[in-house]
Amino acid sequence: MRISRQHKEMAIHGSFFAIASTSILVLTLIMVFLIMEGLPIFNDVSVPNFLFGKYWYPTDDPPDFGILPMITGSLAVTALSSCIAIPLGLMTAIYLAEIASPRMRSIIKPLVEMLQALPSVVIGFFGMVVVAPLLQQWFGIATGLNLFNASVMLAFMAVPTITSIAEDAIYSVPEELRAASLALGATKWQTISNVVIPASLSGISTAVILGMARSIGETMVVLMVAGGAAMTPTSIFDPVRPMPASIAAEMAEAPFQSEHYYALFATGMVLFIFTLIFNILAAYIAEKKKQIGTATL
Repeated sequence: MRISRQHKEMAIHGSFFAIASTSILVLTLIMVFLIMEGLPIFNDVSVPNFLFGKYWYPTDDPPDFGILPMITGSLAVTALSSCIAIPLGLMTAIYLAEIASPRMRSIIKPLVEMLQALPSVVIGFFGMVVVAPLLQQWFGIATGLNLFNASVMLAFMAVPTITSIAEDAIYSVPEELRAASLALGATKWQTISNVVIPASLSGISTAVILGMARSIGETMVVLMVAGGAAMTPTSIFDPVRPMPASIAAEMAEAPFQSEHYYALFATGMVLFIFTLIFNILAAYIAEKKKQIGTATL
């Protein structure tokens, strides 16, 4: 019996190790492929000119490969969508975990998570058909396909991620902490703001950063509603072209192993680095807050 149990445990351990190793291998192969296909562009364009160049004209003679407008477009869309999604996501998470009745929570939480299941093309189509004409009518602008429209649509996509992770973190705070705070005379809101939220700050920080990572890496929505102009935005109603939209729009037209082709893969390298930074930052903050919380307890 003991031998059989040990064999089962070894088999389970080996299976999990194989799955984890496969994930790491796939990620490594993706990184190697991006590097191999993106580095050749730097034989013709210097790294500073590529990263900080203001003009993207890949079909001109000679071509210009400057992705600064796309970097600023990606960062602007991510920042504005985060300003919309973070308050909505956190307030929804606090309501679901601390205020809503069990019956109301059982209704609202599946509805919020259902937003995460919506295909991005559907959200982009809604932004094109419904939101864009409304923006033109309300603000008297030339086009409703702009940075603000893309940010609103990305916020709707990021809210379920932020809400789900933050709500789980808040809900997992020990009930003893709430009871002790209320026993000392604190109100419900004082308990939430001074006890529950600080105790769950690790999960909340992770939720916020992963929501931002979702925004910067989204492709279809920004391709459909951001306007597609490779220019540095000066207002929230300017059309922009974030990095994912540029890759998706031009990859099919770029000749294989041309300068244009390599430049798009180099843009993908930059986007991958941004996303990787967000995930490393989320892991670092989660671990840091966890250590602080453990030391405090």
